[in-house]
Amino acid sequence: MSLPVYLDLFGLRMHPHVIFESFAYTIGFLTFRVLRKHFDDLVSQTIRYLVMAAAAVGALIGSKLLYWFEDPSALLAHWNLATIFGGKTIVGGLIGGLAAVEWVKHKLQFTGRTGDLFAVPLCIGIAIGRIGCFLTGLADKTYGYVTSLPWGIDFGDGIRRHPTQLYEIFFLMLLAGILLLLMRKPYAQGDIFKLFLVAYSSWRLLIDFLKPDPLFWALRSTQWACLLVLLYYSPDIKRWLTHTPVRPAASAASAANR
Repeated sequence: MSLPVYLDLFGLRMHPHVIFESFAYTIGFLTFRVLRKHFDDLVSQTIRYLVMAAAAVGALIGSKLLYWFEDPSALLAHWNLATIFGGKTIVGGLIGGLAAVEWVKHKLQFTGRTGDLFAVPLCIGIAIGRIGCFLTGLADKTYGYVTSLPWGIDFGDGIRRHPTQLYEIFFLMLLAGILLLLMRKPYAQGDIFKLFLVAYSSWRLLIDFLKPDPLFWALRSTQWACLLVLLYYSPDIKRWLTHTPVRPAASAASAANR
């Protein structure tokens, strides 16, 4: 296989990122719809759509901000529309979306948890998007270091590297399965989404050691962001590890009895 791989769709030669990002949003939203029908949603439709709008705007802003911090010198050296608007990061998007949702909930004086039904769709959506990253090849800059392992991939320059995009796809599919199983059992409201963020941040903290991105004090900007997420959720991590009892979410309890 020669990378990048352009795909023909409706007679048009399209970039893999465009196609798989579109698939990611579409299939992720459809998965959310299915889960919302299967599990009782404690959030009103008005609040739900306001939260979704806030998450979308926050994710867009957060993904751009963290992307700019990944390599500020390169951004300043090539300051143009392509560098400003052409890149984004998933971790930044998740953090930005979370911050925007919490801000909107504060303004609405809504204290309930809204993220549990988004955890599995996010896993699936990110995994689909990573297919586009993989098929883009070197230009995407999400590949890993050079490796002599038999599953190393030549991304277009004759050098075999860690296919970190494929590693992430496998991890996210496994995580989606685990989260689905947990949703069928009693759980504290909000814990499914928190577990998704903690698991994904932990994964990125580890897997990004395989990526040749610029370092800031021994870590990449994305890894520092992941550490902030883990610090933010450290009380919940402690609660999980100590098995502190909590009140189950009504949605999970109802679904478990179906």
